[in-house]
Amino acid sequence: MSKKLYTLIGRIMDVPVTELNDNSSPETIPSWDSFNSYLLLDELESEFQTEFSIDEVVETKNIADIKKHLKNHGIILDD
Repeated sequence: MSKKLYTLIGRIMDVPVTELNDNSSPETIPSWDSFNSYLLLDELESEFQTEFSIDEVVETKNIADIKKHLKNHGIILDD
């Protein structure tokens, strides 16, 4: 688990980091709505100094997908 990534997601979604895992998604986190998805995208791009393509955003369904896209951008998480 990437503490930095999970802390960021927990803060935006207003959930404890201990409740997050790679399968966490809008289906499992009630606060993960379209507005918070936008905030999350903005924070991820800012924090990790990258930009996601529209395709990456659309195909992201859970935290595992976020990690995959970050890795594809050359960002190494402390798993």
